[in-house]
Amino acid sequence: MTQTDLMTAPTLQPGQLIARGVTRQLAALGFASVEELVPTRGLRVDVMALGPKGEIWIVECKSSRADFMSDSKWEGYLEWADRFFWAVDADFDVDLLPEDTGLFVGDSYGAELVRMGPETRLAAARRKKMTHLFATHAARRLHMLRDPHAMPQWG
Repeated sequence: MTQTDLMTAPTLQPGQLIARGVTRQLAALGFASVEELVPTRGLRVDVMALGPKGEIWIVECKSSRADFMSDSKWEGYLEWADRFFWAVDADFDVDLLPEDTGLFVGDSYGAELVRMGPETRLAAARRKKMTHLFATHAARRLHMLRDPHAMPQWG
């Protein structure tokens, strides 16, 4: 990155900083990750990760109690992944989070997998759809990074 790029880089919000730490930990576990993926109309997951054996995880990043309490859509994410996790910082009251979900605790530099989310394997057709969506999302993000002035024709 050039100095000009650094000066114009967007400031990350608290949840995005947690997402950065989580994606670093996921990479250490052999996963590739994308942020802000839309599995279906009306839902946008913070982090979707594709594992070395094709497993799909969703991680929702919460920066505060208010952020968690205002999320009424999270249960809709369960049908789009094999495992579901929350990611929070060390100051978050984890007793607020459902016990039957996974948990990462971290910051912008890394995260620790504290509790493995229960596995509910996706059906083959759903897995194929999500893997294709993941790949398309990642390719489009790379395209926009390399050519930020492109006018994409995709939706």
